[in-house]
This record gives sequence, structure tokens and C-alpha cells, in this order.
Amino acid sequence: MWDDPDKAQKLMSERNNLDAALSGYFALERRLSDAYELAQMGEEAGEETFVADAEKALGELKGEVKRQELLALLSGEADGKDCFLEIHAGSGGTEAQDWADMLLRMYLRWAERRGFKTEFMEESEGEEAGIKSVTIKISGHNAYGWLKSESGVHRLVRISPFDANSRRHTSFASVWVYPVIDETIKVEINEKDCRIDTYRASGAGGQHINKTDSAVRITHIPTGIVVQSQSQRSQFQNRDEAWSMLRARLYELEMRKREEQSEAVEAAKSDIGWGHQIRSYVLQPYQMVKDLRTEEETSDTKGVLDGDIDRFLEAYLASKAGDN
Repeated sequence: MWDDPDKAQKLMSERNNLDAALSGYFALERRLSDAYELAQMGEEAGEETFVADAEKALGELKGEVKRQELLALLSGEADGKDCFLEIHAGSGGTEAQDWADMLLRMYLRWAERRGFKTEFMEESEGEEAGIKSVTIKISGHNAYGWLKSESGVHRLVRISPFDANSRRHTSFASVWVYPVIDETIKVEINEKDCRIDTYRASGAGGQHINKTDSAVRITHIPTGIVVQSQSQRSQFQNRDEAWSMLRARLYELEMRKREEQSEAVEAAKSDIGWGHQIRSYVLQPYQMVKDLRTEEETSDTKGVLDGDIDRFLEAYLASKAGDN
């Protein structure tokens, strides 16, 4: 523990997560026992208010048990890890780039609500508004487990703020989520299969990253995967970050193959447009956000775009549990 502070920190983090899970379970047991005893007392004493309070407590407990059941589903090989989240604007210029920026804000607000840490790895701003692409690192327990269901194409329908004639527009953006992996997971990469480019992150290079000549882009030729890092001032640091991101992307790809989902994922990546979306956000002519995989929907579009996406994440987890 003393000789390896990094390992010690990870071990303590794992311990705290396990302790929180066990404490939550025992707390549910106590609440169930208390509600049962309260109901029993009320029946014996003829106090209907006691029974009503016990029924109310059991109703609240039922909701919490459901939430804990969903948390128990986050037991995949990489579910507990931090994650990288990429957003790419689809075709459509300013409209799509503004939509990508709206999605970025949604995920940043979601992470903020959970107390997760976010770090910008790469950002490319749009010419007039929004962003062309962005990669952020989200650090927090089960970050990948919660967000892995967000990979896919997101569709927006609204009255365009950039259209002088106030016409309705449809915009697309893709989101890809993959786990941050550590030294416990080995991913072999042949450097001969990679092309490494350095460039300057300036101008439209993003407001959250350093404007230096140290930005690094790595292209993995066999898979076509491209990763970029601009967050550090040192080219060597950005190179290390980019290699780490590439290992994570290749690991995520292998996991998807094991789950026999790679064909569907690659098909979705081929076109950021019609027929490939996982969720629709309709602001005009009515208000509705609907996940096309789980049929989960809500009319609270403002809340969703402000980061309240837990209903969709939980519905996806519940659907996968049903499949199993």
C-alpha cells in the first residue's frame, strides 16, 4: 500500500464502493423491519395512522429497492470504470453542430448531478455555433455502466433558431461511449498499424483545451478508429492520453464483439442519419423525448436536455435484465 500509492488509491476506492453497496442493502433491511413493526403495532393498538405510515414507508421502500436492483445490474466487466464520451455532429452544418453542443451540455449536467468529474480531452468548435466534435472523460463509480447505453445516433426535431423563415429542421449527432481501462486489462496494439499526427489546437479548436502545438491524433488503420488528445500542454502527455484512449476503444470494440453486437454498432456508425437513431428529441410541433429501443418516453424535454436522463438509462438496464 505504501510503496504503490496509485494502487492503494484504487483499492480504497473499490473498498468504499463495496462498503456503500453493503450499507445500502442493510439500510433497506432495517427500513423493511421498521415498517413491518410499525404496521404490527398499529394493528394491535387499532391505530390506523400507524398502519398508513407503514404503508407509505413500504411504498417509498419499493422504489428504492427497484433502484438498488438496477445498480446490481451494473456488474459487467467494465461497468464500474470511468468512461470516455465522444459526440460528433452529423451532416447539416450549423444545425447539427448546435445539436451536438446541446448534447454535450446534457451529459455535463448529468455528470454534475451525480458528482462525477469531467475533463475535456478534445474539442472542435463549429464555424458559426456549436461543436463539430468533442471527447470528454467522465470519472465516477459506474460511469461506463450507466452511460454505455447512450452509444448511437440522437435525433432532434425543432424550429431552427438559425432559419430566418422559422422552418422545422431535423438534426443528427452520434454519441460513442467506451470505458477507461487500467493496467489490469491488457490490450496489445501493433504500432505499425497506427498513424500518429501532431497538430496545433487553435482557432476553432475548442474553448476548453490548450491552444498549443502539442495536440496528438492516432489513427488505428485496421479498424479506422481515430482518437485525439489536446488536454495537456506536453505533446508526450497528449500522446500517452491518446494511446490510453485507443486501447480503451479497442477494448470496447472487443467487448461488443463478444456480445455479438458489433455488426449493429458498425452499421450505426456508417451513417449519422435516418434509420440509425436510438432516441428522438422532438421540440416541435409537440414536446417528446422517446427512446426507440425501450419505448421509454417523456414530455419533459427541458428536464432531459438539462441532464435528467436517468429514466432512459434505467429503462435500458431493465430491458437488458429482461432479455437475460
